[in-house]
Amino acid sequence: MYVFGYGSLLWYTDFPYVEAVPGIVKGYSRRFYQSSPDHRGTTESPGRVVTLVPDENGQTWGLAYRVPDEAVESTFAYLNFRERAGYRCEQVTFHPDDGTKPFKLHVYISLEGDDNPYNTGATEMEEIVSQIITSKGKSGTNLEYALRLADCQRRLAPHFHDEHLFDLEKRLLETCKKLQIQDNILRILGHDLPHLKTGEKIAEVVSEMSLPAVLPVHRIEVVTGASRH
Repeated sequence: MYVFGYGSLLWYTDFPYVEAVPGIVKGYSRRFYQSSPDHRGTTESPGRVVTLVPDENGQTWGLAYRVPDEAVESTFAYLNFRERAGYRCEQVTFHPDDGTKPFKLHVYISLEGDDNPYNTGATEMEEIVSQIITSKGKSGTNLEYALRLADCQRRLAPHFHDEHLFDLEKRLLETCKKLQIQDNILRILGHDLPHLKTGEKIAEVVSEMSLPAVLPVHRIEVVTGASRH
Protein backbone atom coordinates (compact mmCIF):
# COMPACT_ATOMS: atom_id res chain seq x y z
CA MET A 1 0.00 0.00 0.00
CA TYR A 2 1.19 3.52 -0.83
CA VAL A 3 0.21 6.74 0.96
CA PHE A 4 0.75 10.18 -0.61
CA GLY A 5 2.37 12.81 1.58
CA TYR A 6 2.06 16.45 0.50
CA GLY A 7 1.88 18.33 3.82
CA SER A 8 3.49 17.51 7.16
CA LEU A 9 3.98 13.92 5.98
CA LEU A 10 6.95 15.27 4.04
CA TRP A 11 8.90 15.69 7.28
CA TYR A 12 6.93 13.77 9.92
CA THR A 13 5.56 10.33 9.19
CA ASP A 14 5.57 8.33 12.45
CA PHE A 15 4.53 5.14 10.69
CA PRO A 16 6.76 2.45 9.14
CA TYR A 17 7.55 2.57 5.44
CA VAL A 18 10.12 0.87 3.28
CA GLU A 19 10.27 3.19 0.30
CA ALA A 20 9.55 6.82 -0.55
CA VAL A 21 8.86 7.61 -4.20
CA PRO A 22 8.97 11.27 -5.29
CA GLY A 23 6.41 12.34 -7.87
CA ILE A 24 3.19 14.19 -8.63
CA VAL A 25 -0.56 13.83 -8.48
CA LYS A 26 -2.30 15.45 -11.44
CA GLY A 27 -5.67 17.19 -11.37
CA TYR A 28 -5.17 18.71 -7.92
CA SER A 29 -3.47 21.82 -6.52
CA ARG A 30 -2.20 22.15 -2.95
CA ARG A 31 -3.86 25.01 -1.06
CA PHE A 32 -4.05 26.32 2.51
CA TYR A 33 -7.83 25.99 2.51
CA GLN A 34 -8.19 23.76 5.57
CA SER A 35 -8.61 24.89 9.18
CA SER A 36 -6.62 23.16 11.91
CA PRO A 37 -8.39 23.11 15.30
CA ASP A 38 -5.78 20.89 16.92
CA HIS A 39 -2.28 20.41 15.44
CA ARG A 40 -1.65 24.03 14.35
CA GLY A 41 -4.43 25.91 16.07
CA THR A 42 -7.26 25.58 18.55
CA THR A 43 -11.02 25.33 18.33
CA GLU A 44 -11.26 29.01 19.25
CA SER A 45 -8.39 30.09 16.99
CA PRO A 46 -7.86 27.51 14.23
CA GLY A 47 -4.74 27.50 12.12
CA ARG A 48 -4.36 26.81 8.40
CA VAL A 49 -3.02 23.64 6.79
CA VAL A 50 -3.03 22.26 3.26
CA THR A 51 -5.47 20.14 1.35
CA LEU A 52 -5.77 19.20 -2.32
CA VAL A 53 -8.20 21.19 -4.44
CA PRO A 54 -9.55 19.70 -7.68
CA ASP A 55 -7.91 21.60 -10.55
CA GLU A 56 -7.99 20.32 -14.13
CA ASN A 57 -4.54 21.73 -14.88
CA GLY A 58 -3.11 21.39 -11.39
CA GLN A 59 -0.25 19.23 -10.15
CA THR A 60 0.98 18.58 -6.62
CA TRP A 61 4.40 17.18 -5.81
CA GLY A 62 4.91 14.86 -2.87
CA LEU A 63 6.17 11.50 -1.67
CA ALA A 64 4.50 8.12 -2.08
CA TYR A 65 5.31 6.08 1.02
CA ARG A 66 5.14 2.31 0.62
CA VAL A 67 3.81 0.78 3.81
CA PRO A 68 4.68 -2.88 4.48
CA ASP A 69 1.76 -5.30 4.50
CA GLU A 70 2.04 -6.02 8.21
CA ALA A 71 1.70 -2.31 9.03
CA VAL A 72 -1.22 -1.38 6.76
CA GLU A 73 -3.95 -1.74 9.38
CA SER A 74 -2.09 0.18 12.08
CA THR A 75 -1.06 2.89 9.61
CA PHE A 76 -4.64 3.48 8.49
CA ALA A 77 -5.73 3.67 12.13
CA TYR A 78 -2.98 6.19 12.87
CA LEU A 79 -3.67 8.37 9.82
CA ASN A 80 -7.43 8.28 10.30
CA PHE A 81 -6.89 9.71 13.78
CA ARG A 82 -4.18 12.18 12.75
CA GLU A 83 -6.26 13.55 9.87
CA ARG A 84 -9.60 13.37 11.69
CA ALA A 85 -10.38 17.10 11.42
CA GLY A 86 -12.16 17.13 8.08
CA TYR A 87 -10.02 14.87 5.91
CA ARG A 88 -11.13 11.71 4.15
CA CYS A 89 -9.13 9.01 2.40
CA GLU A 90 -9.35 8.83 -1.39
CA GLN A 91 -7.51 6.97 -4.14
CA VAL A 92 -5.72 8.94 -6.87
CA THR A 93 -3.15 8.21 -9.56
CA PHE A 94 0.49 8.95 -8.75
CA HIS A 95 3.11 9.74 -11.41
CA PRO A 96 6.70 8.98 -10.27
CA ASP A 97 9.35 11.57 -11.08
CA ASP A 98 11.50 8.89 -12.72
CA GLY A 99 8.93 8.35 -15.48
CA THR A 100 8.01 4.81 -14.48
CA LYS A 101 4.45 3.54 -14.67
CA PRO A 102 1.83 5.54 -12.68
CA PHE A 103 0.03 3.73 -9.90
CA LYS A 104 -2.87 4.20 -7.51
CA LEU A 105 -2.31 5.30 -3.94
CA HIS A 106 -4.20 6.60 -0.92
CA VAL A 107 -4.33 10.29 -0.03
CA TYR A 108 -6.09 12.28 2.67
CA ILE A 109 -7.92 15.32 1.33
CA SER A 110 -10.59 17.76 2.45
CA LEU A 111 -13.16 18.88 -0.10
CA GLU A 112 -15.29 22.03 -0.09
CA GLY A 113 -19.01 21.33 0.13
CA ASP A 114 -18.37 17.91 1.66
CA ASP A 115 -20.26 18.71 4.88
CA ASN A 116 -16.88 19.63 6.30
CA PRO A 117 -16.80 22.57 8.75
CA TYR A 118 -13.01 22.79 8.50
CA ASN A 119 -12.74 23.43 4.76
CA THR A 120 -12.58 27.19 4.21
CA GLY A 121 -12.86 27.19 0.44
CA ALA A 122 -10.89 29.70 -1.62
CA THR A 123 -9.51 32.42 0.64
CA GLU A 124 -7.60 35.66 0.07
CA MET A 125 -3.88 35.28 0.79
CA GLU A 126 -3.93 38.16 3.29
CA GLU A 127 -6.43 36.28 5.45
CA ILE A 128 -4.38 33.09 5.30
CA VAL A 129 -1.22 34.97 6.33
CA SER A 130 -2.97 36.65 9.26
CA GLN A 131 -4.36 33.34 10.49
CA ILE A 132 -1.04 31.51 10.22
CA ILE A 133 0.93 34.25 11.98
CA THR A 134 -1.36 34.20 15.02
CA SER A 135 -2.14 30.48 15.39
CA LYS A 136 -0.53 27.75 17.48
CA GLY A 137 -1.62 24.20 18.31
CA LYS A 138 -0.39 21.12 20.11
CA SER A 139 2.11 20.35 17.34
CA GLY A 140 3.59 23.85 17.30
CA THR A 141 3.10 27.20 15.65
CA ASN A 142 1.25 27.48 12.37
CA LEU A 143 4.18 29.52 11.07
CA GLU A 144 6.48 26.55 11.65
CA TYR A 145 4.18 24.30 9.62
CA ALA A 146 3.98 26.68 6.65
CA LEU A 147 7.70 27.49 6.54
CA ARG A 148 8.74 23.86 6.98
CA LEU A 149 6.48 22.85 4.12
CA ALA A 150 7.98 25.47 1.83
CA ASP A 151 11.49 24.45 2.88
CA CYS A 152 10.78 20.75 2.23
CA GLN A 153 9.27 21.50 -1.17
CA ARG A 154 12.26 23.59 -2.20
CA ARG A 155 14.91 21.15 -0.97
CA LEU A 156 13.30 17.84 -1.89
CA ALA A 157 11.92 18.90 -5.28
CA PRO A 158 13.88 21.88 -6.62
CA HIS A 159 12.53 21.06 -10.08
CA PHE A 160 8.90 21.70 -9.03
CA HIS A 161 7.63 25.23 -8.37
CA ASP A 162 4.56 25.65 -6.16
CA GLU A 163 3.46 29.24 -6.76
CA HIS A 164 0.78 29.27 -4.03
CA LEU A 165 3.14 27.88 -1.40
CA PHE A 166 6.12 30.07 -2.24
CA ASP A 167 4.00 33.22 -2.50
CA LEU A 168 2.63 32.45 0.96
CA GLU A 169 6.15 31.87 2.29
CA LYS A 170 7.29 35.26 0.91
CA ARG A 171 4.35 37.06 2.50
CA LEU A 172 4.86 35.30 5.83
CA LEU A 173 8.53 36.29 5.94
CA GLU A 174 7.65 39.89 5.08
CA THR A 175 5.13 39.91 7.93
CA CYS A 176 7.66 38.37 10.32
CA LYS A 177 10.10 41.13 9.43
CA LYS A 178 7.47 43.85 9.83
CA LEU A 179 6.20 42.55 13.18
CA GLN A 180 9.65 41.38 14.34
CA ILE A 181 8.36 37.89 15.08
CA GLN A 182 10.85 35.70 16.94
CA ASP A 183 9.53 32.20 16.15
CA ASN A 184 12.41 29.74 16.47
CA ILE A 185 11.65 28.16 13.09
CA LEU A 186 13.04 31.29 11.41
CA ARG A 187 16.47 30.51 12.85
CA ILE A 188 16.20 26.77 12.33
CA LEU A 189 15.57 27.27 8.62
CA GLY A 190 18.19 30.00 8.33
CA HIS A 191 15.96 32.91 7.36
CA ASP A 192 18.26 35.92 7.69
CA LEU A 193 15.84 38.59 8.86
CA PRO A 194 17.29 41.85 10.22
CA HIS A 195 15.54 41.64 13.60
CA LEU A 196 16.95 38.21 14.43
CA LYS A 197 20.02 38.37 16.60
CA THR A 198 23.28 37.71 14.78
CA GLY A 199 24.76 34.30 15.46
CA GLU A 200 21.54 32.73 16.71
CA LYS A 201 20.74 30.65 13.65
CA ILE A 202 20.22 27.06 14.69
CA ALA A 203 21.46 24.27 12.45
CA GLU A 204 18.87 21.64 11.59
CA VAL A 205 19.69 18.30 13.19
CA VAL A 206 20.05 15.79 10.37
CA SER A 207 18.59 12.94 12.40
CA GLU A 208 15.32 14.85 12.77
CA MET A 209 14.62 14.50 9.07
CA SER A 210 13.64 11.18 7.55
CA LEU A 211 14.96 12.10 4.10
CA PRO A 212 18.15 13.55 2.54
CA ALA A 213 18.45 17.25 1.78
CA VAL A 214 17.72 16.70 -1.91
CA LEU A 215 15.92 13.63 -3.20
CA PRO A 216 17.20 12.00 -6.36
CA VAL A 217 14.49 11.64 -8.96
CA HIS A 218 14.03 7.90 -8.49
CA ARG A 219 12.92 5.46 -5.84
CA ILE A 220 14.92 5.49 -2.65
CA GLU A 221 15.14 3.19 0.33
CA VAL A 222 14.41 4.97 3.59
CA VAL A 223 13.98 4.30 7.28
CA THR A 224 10.96 4.93 9.46
CA GLY A 225 9.64 8.43 10.08
CA ALA A 226 11.21 11.34 11.91
CA SER A 227 10.41 12.61 15.38
CA ARG A 228 8.75 15.94 14.69
CA HIS A 229 5.33 17.05 13.42
